[in-house]
Amino acid sequence: MIEVYSKEDVICVEGTVERFGRKIYAYLVDGMLVDTGPQSIEEDFISFYKEHSFDKVVLTHSHEDHSGTAPWIQENRDIPIYVHPKGVGVCAEFAPYPKYRQITWGVRREFQALPLGESIQSHKSTWKVIYTPGHADDHVALLDMKTGRLFSGDLFVAPKTKVIMSSESIPVIMDSIRTLLNYDFGSMFCAHAGFIPNGKDTLKQKMENLENLSGEVEHLYKSGLSVAEINEKLFPKKYPLITVSGGEWDSIHIVSSIVADFSKGVINSGRQD
Repeated sequence: MIEVYSKEDVICVEGTVERFGRKIYAYLVDGMLVDTGPQSIEEDFISFYKEHSFDKVVLTHSHEDHSGTAPWIQENRDIPIYVHPKGVGVCAEFAPYPKYRQITWGVRREFQALPLGESIQSHKSTWKVIYTPGHADDHVALLDMKTGRLFSGDLFVAPKTKVIMSSESIPVIMDSIRTLLNYDFGSMFCAHAGFIPNGKDTLKQKMENLENLSGEVEHLYKSGLSVAEINEKLFPKKYPLITVSGGEWDSIHIVSSIVADFSKGVINSGRQD
């Protein structure tokens, strides 16, 4: 099911996968659709598409909850769909993700996407395409430098991070957040948290939380604790998603990515000496 409303001249499409209570947002601004929602609630999104016009689609990344209805758009609308160059091959694959994610978000069929450049034009605005990996190798954010509106994809999601996928990296995510914080922006449109009017301050808060977390992990690791012991100490609560995903989502990936980055830095420093 979806709800449709407007914030700052952006049409927000709030989708909810009722069985799991998961929210996902797509946005329509100035003739440009940002993300497409999951296949599991495709019929609701199709109803929206039939009532609204747009002449291009930009994906913040190729994950199935963001690209799920892109095949329908490609088959029924003669408009281009863009993604970061690293995501073009992923989009061309049929459901390249585990079964539990297919159950949650649906089975996304393959489609042909075009590679994004450094910017993309909507009807009246030029959007800067900012490469922001960490959550996904093909993740981008979109910034209208004139209005300060930012589409952040999955870079924010929540102020505190409790679990991540095994393919994610907290240090890389932090670097991407630092990249965004170098720009002037106000409102932030997140793919899972929705419209955030004080976007830059909220993203700064997430950054501070990650910096504090990284400091704790580093301190505990230097004190002699293992990755598993640090995980147990900092993240005692075990979320159902960890079991459901077979460990693809887990707090231990937070700890291990921080430790790996720290250890790499120590090794490189030793080599320079």
